[in-house]
Amino acid sequence: MRPVRVMKVFVTRRIPPEGSAALSRAADCEVEQWDSDEPIPREDLEQGVAGAHGLLCLLSDRIDKKLLDAAGANLKVISTMSVGVDHLALDEIKKRGIRVGYTPGVLTDATAELAVSLLLTTCRRLPEAIEEVKNGGWTSWKPLWMCGHGLSQSTVGIVGLGRIGQAIARRLKPFGVQRFLYTGRQPRPQEAAEFQAEFVSAPELAAASDFVVVACSLTLATRGLCNKHFFQCMKKTAVFINISRGEVVDQDDLYQALASGQIAAAGLDVTTPEPLPTNHPLLTLKNCVILPHIGSATYRTRNIMSVLAADNLLAGLRGEPMPSELKL
Repeated sequence: MRPVRVMKVFVTRRIPPEGSAALSRAADCEVEQWDSDEPIPREDLEQGVAGAHGLLCLLSDRIDKKLLDAAGANLKVISTMSVGVDHLALDEIKKRGIRVGYTPGVLTDATAELAVSLLLTTCRRLPEAIEEVKNGGWTSWKPLWMCGHGLSQSTVGIVGLGRIGQAIARRLKPFGVQRFLYTGRQPRPQEAAEFQAEFVSAPELAAASDFVVVACSLTLATRGLCNKHFFQCMKKTAVFINISRGEVVDQDDLYQALASGQIAAAGLDVTTPEPLPTNHPLLTLKNCVILPHIGSATYRTRNIMSVLAADNLLAGLRGEPMPSELKL
């Protein structure tokens, strides 16, 4: 009987228990893990990945040429526990013939739920209202006190009508949204039909929407898409929500738009950088709600993501089809 070839796997963080269990059951792998919930220091990452056949990483790990050089020629598979891949140097990875696994689909529902939660929290001014209860600002019922903006009869514009964008629209529709708009690389008539959504340019979407929800991937075309010009197109009563990637938004321009009353409010689950420094100007604004990138943060979703990331890694190492492989 031929001995089992043992391959080195490096995991850059503690991952949820179901994914960790899937890796520990693999007799053909020797798993090393950065045993912390905090990010691995760069020097330790470079040492840990040296000689590894497989790497399981998170979206906060920058996998660039220097790290790939540190890994060496053994590295055959990178599995990221994320749907986004903007932290991976894909051109360099492709050049080296390394396979990439990722976790699309499984976090769609959780992220869409968070987007709707953030939208409602922002447009109905819930953090402000909670603070008023705590600080004694709640004195009596007043006709216009703590008024916000409602979804009924509104127009919602979605930047990126992919899986998550569609899931957001599906959840918003029962609130009585009157009209859906969307923008992206190209029209998606089949996907848009469910919501009778109209394909428009980004400036048109900004100008016509009461709520703008950004759910696109970070690409060269979308980096900095939501800038001064975009916000100038928006209504003064409009609410801006971003659950995609921080770099899609020019945060200085967003601050000016919020501080000057150019738009009504913003809710962000993603920022640049992450974490956002506690002295950042956006954190001084009452009309800006910022969350710490928790779109997929349900126990069930994170466990499923970890299992898919582990299964992708193991399948790649064994030369088998991955459940979710990124085609390079």
